[in-house]
Amino acid sequence: MLDAFWAAPPVSRTITAITFVESVLVHTNLVEMRRVVWFWPFVSKFPPELWRLVTAFTLSGPQVGILLDPYNLWTYGTALENDSPRFNNSGDFLVYILFVGSVILGLGWGVLGAFRFTPALILALMYTYSQVNRGKKIKFFVVSFDAKYLPYVTLFLTWILESPQAMILQAVGIPAAHLYDFLTLLWPTFGGGKNIVQTPSFLARWFGSDRSVPHSITKRYGTAIRPVDQPPRASSSGFGSSLSGIWGNRGQGRRLGGD
Repeated sequence: MLDAFWAAPPVSRTITAITFVESVLVHTNLVEMRRVVWFWPFVSKFPPELWRLVTAFTLSGPQVGILLDPYNLWTYGTALENDSPRFNNSGDFLVYILFVGSVILGLGWGVLGAFRFTPALILALMYTYSQVNRGKKIKFFVVSFDAKYLPYVTLFLTWILESPQAMILQAVGIPAAHLYDFLTLLWPTFGGGKNIVQTPSFLARWFGSDRSVPHSITKRYGTAIRPVDQPPRASSSGFGSSLSGIWGNRGQGRRLGGD
């Protein structure tokens, strides 16, 4: 088990480990919950309790949630960090986590007044996973369905097993993950815009990506080089693949009135 843990990608294993340890400490009353959840007056005071920027996203629900929430973070986090075409390396995945976490914080706390954001973060991971694996059949407990329905099935179960309010708080993970998709894929690829969510060079170097090689993609199985004149590859499914499929079959255009 330890070998599998250390072989896992660094960002996902760290988030999972923090979530499990923190959740056990809180739900066994060894640490008071009020010391780890989001509370702006304690973050803005001096000295600021900045750890809440992390711990508010890494506290599971009670009872079975102590196992289920870390399991979901591990499952969907490692799947994205290891194998998703959206992330060249763990640095890209960390930037994704920071971005969606910031949006979740703004919506969850700023609009809804939430103090714990772990369910929304898990749903954001599920949403991104569902977009990358659209068309793939997955098994959720005993039911099989298309991966694109995963976040909505999860929301339905939260509504049934917990409450409509819990479902609403969890649902903010979807717009957070979709905004990341829009800014990093849809708008740059199909709208002619610029990707404004870039991985800082120091993170790229820290996680082993060679940014000196144009269009290089570093994965756990090696480094692939994309031709310079080839645009970034969109996801193999979903909205992006639909548009690329439509225009990819067109011939070379010609100017009206030309030879």
